[in-house]
Amino acid sequence: MSAILDSFDNVSKAAPEPIYSQIKKIIQQRISSGEWPAGQKLPSENDLVAALDVSRMTINRALRELTQEGLIRRVHGIGSFVAETPRHASLIELQDIALEIERDGKQHRSRLLQLETVDAPAAIAAQLELPEATPVYHLRAVHYQDELPIQLETRYVNPAAMPGFIEQDFIRITATAYLLQQYKPDEMEHRVRAVMPDRETRGLLDMPAGEPCLQLTRRTWSRGRVVTQATLVYPGDRYELGARYATDEYQLR
Repeated sequence: MSAILDSFDNVSKAAPEPIYSQIKKIIQQRISSGEWPAGQKLPSENDLVAALDVSRMTINRALRELTQEGLIRRVHGIGSFVAETPRHASLIELQDIALEIERDGKQHRSRLLQLETVDAPAAIAAQLELPEATPVYHLRAVHYQDELPIQLETRYVNPAAMPGFIEQDFIRITATAYLLQQYKPDEMEHRVRAVMPDRETRGLLDMPAGEPCLQLTRRTWSRGRVVTQATLVYPGDRYELGARYATDEYQLR
């Protein structure tokens, strides 16, 4: 870390340019040159305050603006890091998030929050096309890439369609991976919208207040019945959703 702090030796209080702007430029230059790769941890605010003899407000402004520009990410209680390219999720394929992460040479882990049988509330019963209060399986989990939380999963499963779901170890395997082992969906529905996370979601995803999330709601069918409904919430600066497909069968208007 001392070598990284040395990068700020040229910051000068005598220069006409504001100190926070000088700090920003140094970080921007190191990132754009590739000297500081994605995931590189930056000096803490305390380290920069001590090394540069400037106020915490000055350091905070530089880091805050870099975060808003998407160049760095700040994880509460851990520190600031060079931001990685947002992970891309497909809107037309079912993909296991663990495999996506591991293909990129990263480490995936899950934290299981809930796995239980509940009486389906009216809204969930309607999504699963079941009578209200039908017993269904309910799962909540957080997915991490190299210890950075990138997805909050809330899932409901029709027990009649997938009776073994409740018995699985969802630390060892993701819910998506298990379901894909059991059946191939013959119909899918995806809905995406931007949402402001509540306090619990911000805490689970290590997000600062005021930053939006992407919310993907997915339903899958097999043999005419809904197997599962999942709501997947991603920090907006860590994920992007998209699709590419042939248009031969469609008339563009």
